[in-house]
Amino acid sequence: MKKFIILALITFVFSNLSLAQEYQPTAENLENREWFQDAKFGMFIHWGVYSVLGVHEWVMETQSIDKKTYEKIPAFFNPTEFNAEEWVLLAKSAGMKYITITTKHHDGFAMFDSEISGWDIMDRTVYKKDVIKQMAEACKKHGLKLFLYYSQLDWHHNDYYPRGGTGNKAGRPDNGNWENYLDYMNGQLTELLTNYGDIGGIWFDGWWDKKEADWQLQKTYNLIHKLQPQAMIGSNHHQVPNNGEDFQMFEKDLPGENKGGFSGDSEVGNLPLETAETMAQRWGFSLQDKAYKSSKELIQYLVKAAGYNSNFLLNVGPMPNGKIQPEFIDTLKVVGNWTSTYGETIYGTRGGPIPPQSWGVSTHKEDKIYIHIMDWKTDNFFFPTIAGNVKSVIDFESKKKLKHSTNSYGTLVALPENRDYDQVDFVLEVNLK
Repeated sequence: MKKFIILALITFVFSNLSLAQEYQPTAENLENREWFQDAKFGMFIHWGVYSVLGVHEWVMETQSIDKKTYEKIPAFFNPTEFNAEEWVLLAKSAGMKYITITTKHHDGFAMFDSEISGWDIMDRTVYKKDVIKQMAEACKKHGLKLFLYYSQLDWHHNDYYPRGGTGNKAGRPDNGNWENYLDYMNGQLTELLTNYGDIGGIWFDGWWDKKEADWQLQKTYNLIHKLQPQAMIGSNHHQVPNNGEDFQMFEKDLPGENKGGFSGDSEVGNLPLETAETMAQRWGFSLQDKAYKSSKELIQYLVKAAGYNSNFLLNVGPMPNGKIQPEFIDTLKVVGNWTSTYGETIYGTRGGPIPPQSWGVSTHKEDKIYIHIMDWKTDNFFFPTIAGNVKSVIDFESKKKLKHSTNSYGTLVALPENRDYDQVDFVLEVNLK
């Protein structure tokens, strides 16, 4: 009966959508975009049954595990120590304003109660609890917005056919109905946008597996915007945003850069921006991944993202028992200490008038400009002419005024004599008349 109701709802929504129209975001959506840009910092959570193997979220592909064998794994997934409230409070104490969690990764396994699929946490595990429901309730209780990651790519579903560039060793039959798969995907998205309260947005991944396929994106995007007008849509497709998308994301890269090798020639558009990065190397839990990034690296990445007018989505890959690694918790506590002191120099700001430099970045808010100095070894600092007259320059941490002089070229500031050159981020607060 539930399956019939869901399919009827999809049919009704689709029958009332004009697929050819240029996307016009609603007032609720525009308001959510503004909130998103103010938020600046979020937690990414990659968690699924793959965590049992302790390799990473791509293990089915990289170890050529066929579908029948992979279906044995959920029976071992029993995260009895999972506490959604602990995760949410950890994110909140680190200064994060929202959480993006994987509802279905490339292995196709749903971490929520999906009535249109038996390949989910309720039907295949002894745990039999809806992880997404628990996260939605905890986020609502503690004032964080919830975004949902959903993989368009699916290594498990037989109707994901013709195959794309991955998942070709999963042992599925060489036939399938692509339209049926798209209906399945839209059905699960309908469940996610119907059963879990207000959702901040949908974080898509996997389009890149079949770039030439007829994804019917406008049909899916219109469905999402119809069900929850405020929900923002973003896609990790490493290209210019498509019609209907509300924010642009960059994987392991600051906007406009391509150090991670994922962004290619993707130019920076006019939508809100987000960059996602890991705390070690892998996204999902990896027992042998010890390439931990320091708290200094992560804080500076957060600051740089703000200077690039972007949010920072920092990933954790929880263990199969439901706990987040202690190494990650320790680092996030240090990050939280920093955001509790310096948060106002990034929250609610936009990229500043001074473009990102080798020494750091700038942010701005109202009549204040924050100059974030992360690599400067002398006691005098110069920044070029900016719009408005400089009223004062203050050491943000000590609140002491610093001597400065301005001419037609810019402003020279005398930095504190005993300044720690290795400080994570020395911030100048520039007040304008």
